[in-house]
Amino acid sequence: MTVQFTNNRIVLYVVTFLLSATVLGLSAHFASVFLPRLHQDFTIFALIISSLTIFTFLITLQWAQPRTEAPVLFILGALWLAMGAWSTDVIGNVQCDGLAGQRTATKNGDMSAQAFCREMKVIQAFSWMLFVLLWVSFVILLALVSQAQRFGRWRIWDEPIRELGWFGEMPGYYNQGSGTPGAYPQQYMPYGNGYPMFPQQPMFQQQPGQSIIIQPSANGGAPTVTTVPHS
Repeated sequence: MTVQFTNNRIVLYVVTFLLSATVLGLSAHFASVFLPRLHQDFTIFALIISSLTIFTFLITLQWAQPRTEAPVLFILGALWLAMGAWSTDVIGNVQCDGLAGQRTATKNGDMSAQAFCREMKVIQAFSWMLFVLLWVSFVILLALVSQAQRFGRWRIWDEPIRELGWFGEMPGYYNQGSGTPGAYPQQYMPYGNGYPMFPQQPMFQQQPGQSIIIQPSANGGAPTVTTVPHS
């Protein structure tokens, strides 16, 4: 696996776990004081989204491919966008400090309106943070897949996601940004700027009176080398 991509992915997962767990804890508190009569739709949606994010990331942390991680990031990002918009609609531009001494109804009485406002503000902020984090990660994933394909990993969508390299890093190696591994695996040929890289020593010796024509393969295979006599 590649070190830099793996480390950055772990950081993404840790931050997402912490933010989602905070939202889950706050929504669970809302469920205990409001359900089943008050704020049902919002509270249930918050519980589902935060739980789904944690559960999904626990699975993809160990088993994931670019073709599975990309839709996960996109869909979860869209759900957190909805969560952020909904929480903004619920709490709006209310200033929590101005609610001191006020009460809001619960299923068994009431609670501090200021405390409810502050908890809603946390859910609102963390929802928007998760939306931005997941969709930025989605864009970065597409860029890294495209880079790996330019390096010759044509089937990178189907390979383990740990094979991706970071920007400027060859896929499948422990280098950290030099983009120059010691040797390439036999199953693919690295590409840079869309063209094959050839060793410094020529593979074919040009004979007097002949020309060498090298044609790159369209599907990533070995190039076709032909010799033709001078006309």
